[in-house]
Amino acid sequence: MGLVSKPKITFAHGNESRLDEIKVLWEHLNQCMNERSTHFKQHFSAMTFAKRKKELLKKASCGVMRVDLAVDELCGEVVGYLVSSVNSEKVGCVESIFVSELFRGIGVGDKLMSNALAWMEEKGAVEKMLEVTVGNEQVHGFYERFGFLPRQTLFKQVNKG
Repeated sequence: MGLVSKPKITFAHGNESRLDEIKVLWEHLNQCMNERSTHFKQHFSAMTFAKRKKELLKKASCGVMRVDLAVDELCGEVVGYLVSSVNSEKVGCVESIFVSELFRGIGVGDKLMSNALAWMEEKGAVEKMLEVTVGNEQVHGFYERFGFLPRQTLFKQVNKG
């Protein structure tokens, strides 16, 4: 049996004009969150990429946005992404991150996060934050490696209608 070689990943970035390149992966993320969500499955079921893109573009209009992409050189497909922003108050935010399951554990997420955090620093971010969906606690360790720690818990009322 031959050894399987590590995939060759190229990293690229741009602004909100590259959001459409993450559509397929974002849809995978949304499906995962729908499966893992404890109380808000209807939110993820009703969320479409078009709606999420609209939300992100609104944020971009109040600051700057970066879209980091990880591309498998063999097939040319985007296998990971991170969307980040810095608003007018100089608060940096990791808006969304996802790496295809087959490409996890080889440093793709680490590189995406490092690149985004360095960009936030360049843009003068005085604070950096991110949100994690309840049910997705397995990602806490990843974020903690980059210095993110839980600060508070946000409660929302479930919309029954």
